[in-house]
Amino acid sequence: MSTSRFDSPEAAIAYMKRVAVGRSGFATWLDVEPITVWEGQSELLLQLRPEMTQHHGFAHGAIVGLMADNACAWAGASVAGDVVTGGYTIDFLRPAKGERLRAKGSVIKAGKRQVVVRADVWAESDGAAPVHVAAAQATIVPTGIVP
Repeated sequence: MSTSRFDSPEAAIAYMKRVAVGRSGFATWLDVEPITVWEGQSELLLQLRPEMTQHHGFAHGAIVGLMADNACAWAGASVAGDVVTGGYTIDFLRPAKGERLRAKGSVIKAGKRQVVVRADVWAESDGAAPVHVAAAQATIVPTGIVP
C-alpha cells in the first residue's frame, strides 16, 4: 500500500486513540494500544489481565478475535477512512498464553466498497519468543466517513 487517509503516521495514531479506542467502551476497557496505523498496515498491543482469560488461563478467544478484528479494521481504516467489519474468519493456531497480545494487519486489496485484510496475532512474554496464536482474514467496509 502506498497511500494513507491520514496526513502522517502520528495523525493516524492520534485518530485511532481518539476514535477507535476512545469511543469504544470495550477497547477502552481493554486498553488496546495502537502502535502503527499507516498505509495499509496496522499493529496493536494489549497487556493481558486475569479477567481476559478463560478457565485454562489462556487469553479468551473473544479477546484474540478482537485483536485480529481490530488489526484488520485499523489497517483498512488507514486506506479507506472510517470502516466497520463486514465479516471475518479466524483460525486459532495455539493457546494464547503470555503477558500480552500483539496483532498485525495488512491490506491485501482495497476497493471502494470493501477492503480485504489479513491479520496475525502473537502471544508474547518477556524473555520468550513470540508465539503465533491466530490468523484471520476480514472484509472491511468503508462507511463513507473520512477522518
